[in-house]
Amino acid sequence: MGVDLGEVPKKQATIESLGGKTFAVDAYNTIYQFLSSIRQPDGTPLKDLNGNPTGHLAGIFYRNCRLLENGIRPIYVFDGQPPSFKQAELQERDMRKAEAEARWVAALEKGELEEARKAAQATSRISQKIVQESKELLSFMGIPVVQAPSEGEAQAAQLVLEGSATAVASQDMDCLLFGAPTLLRNLSLGGRRKLPGRDEWVEVQPEIIELSDVLSFFGISRQQLIWVGLLVGTDFNEGIKGIGPKKALKLVKDAKSLDEVLQKIGARDLLPIFESAERFFLDPPVERGVKIKFGKFDKDGIVDFLCRKHDFSEDRVLKSALLAEKKLKERASQTRLDSWS
Repeated sequence: MGVDLGEVPKKQATIESLGGKTFAVDAYNTIYQFLSSIRQPDGTPLKDLNGNPTGHLAGIFYRNCRLLENGIRPIYVFDGQPPSFKQAELQERDMRKAEAEARWVAALEKGELEEARKAAQATSRISQKIVQESKELLSFMGIPVVQAPSEGEAQAAQLVLEGSATAVASQDMDCLLFGAPTLLRNLSLGGRRKLPGRDEWVEVQPEIIELSDVLSFFGISRQQLIWVGLLVGTDFNEGIKGIGPKKALKLVKDAKSLDEVLQKIGARDLLPIFESAERFFLDPPVERGVKIKFGKFDKDGIVDFLCRKHDFSEDRVLKSALLAEKKLKERASQTRLDSWS
């Protein structure tokens, strides 16, 4: 879901300007996007001949081939065990998915394909099998995989803080609450994105959001930014009904504690869950000093995995794999030449 911080300062970037940089990708966020968007016109997920979903594999392969071609180095960071206080939010998500599944079936029965597709997108689930398949494909592509002890965004933020990555690549701003110095949104070469719930597309390009710029723009500390997030709702809590980013900012601006903020709105009963989430954002479980190593792009392994096991078109996969492999070799050769100059 991600936190809504309202309008924040951002800088436009280009794919060309991102070449040569390393980004810590929020794996679950990215895979969920693929599962939601890569579907049949009626919302049915893409599947192989055995009925296994393959949208995540198509997204991972084709997007990362193009990123690698452009010299962009992704590191995929996967979620671990969620904190106990997130269980209520996870149960709420399951309920929303069940409701979406009912709407999907009803729309299909009425022959309303556009409504069916919109409802279907909200039913996506990331199973352990999907996680394992994603990791396997990434390993064939030579892309490092990092397993977080808890939240992937927190671990991705840690990689940026330690200098192992330039920014966290995610659509969600939660990583700013975890202290990520830099967030990169729209790490894609598609250039267009469909507006939710509308038959309309908009042009998008990568954008960079700096935590320091956000705090300066709002005139608050990172801890107060966390309070703003908690008031409007994060991945760990629902937030307060009727409070959006502007009202939340006004409430926290002069407050000295979370208790004081909640007293203002008569919601001190929420203090325990809010304080648990606040502590988690400030000091999340992460692994420090993770060694990042990029592997070899294994074209044959990719073709065997996607085409033999999951029925992808061999011609199409091989075409993308050969181009990515060629560009990687050219860049490696240029790097070696530069080292002698």
